Amino acid sequence: MISKEEVLKIAKLSKLTLSDEEIEKYSSQIGDILNYVELLNQLDTSNVEPTTRIIPVNNVFREDEIKEGLSIEKVLLNAPDKKDNMFKVPKI
Repeated sequence: MISKEEVLKIAKLSKLTLSDEEIEKYSSQIGDILNYVELLNQLDTSNVEPTTRIIPVNNVFREDEIKEGLSIEKVLLNAPDKKDNMFKVPKI
């Protein structure tokens, strides 16, 4: 279990405001998570090959094809304001 001060520090870094009840709840929950991670750290993984995916993944995307784009007129058709074949937007 982590301390109340550590939960408050995490909350401050996350810009969260927590009630006393939430602090107690999260302290317990974060402690449980850390205990589980420690349990996982005890596993012998020396014979396990590192992987990024457990199943093979193939590229399902289509090949890139060059296609003709929209004309300037069609692109600017619904523009609320335009000038010299460009969108006109307010200054920022």
